[in-house]
Amino acid sequence: MKPGDELPVLSVPVTRTLIIAGALATRDFKDVHHDPEAARAKGAPDIFMNILTTQGLVGRFLAERLGPGARLRKLSIRLGVPNYPGDTLHLTGSITSVSEDERAVEVAITGINGLGRHVTGTACVKIPSGPSVPSEPSKEEGA
Repeated sequence: MKPGDELPVLSVPVTRTLIIAGALATRDFKDVHHDPEAARAKGAPDIFMNILTTQGLVGRFLAERLGPGARLRKLSIRLGVPNYPGDTLHLTGSITSVSEDERAVEVAITGINGLGRHVTGTACVKIPSGPSVPSEPSKEEGA
């Protein structure tokens, strides 16, 4: 791995089930994440994904792309446009720095959906043994 290396894209269908299950799993019971009428009453066209589910998807992206031994040391993300049901989140990343002595990489992450940038951020990931970046993205079977 070296700075500039691109990680394969992870495309995640944004389903109503993913949004609701993510909210419940993270104990986020705000009605805008499970009740379409409440979300519309608050100005959104439908329910939308919470930040903790987005963080989990970013973690999944890193683990799948950097290998099962990868350990997330630091994650900093910023949300942009919402993730609504029926869209697809495309997560991408590029290596921005490599620390050979600490066996760590820094990754710039972007997640785009049909409305624009849903998430941007950086992650520092410790790599226990020299991973190689997969040449083929995995086939997405759902969230």
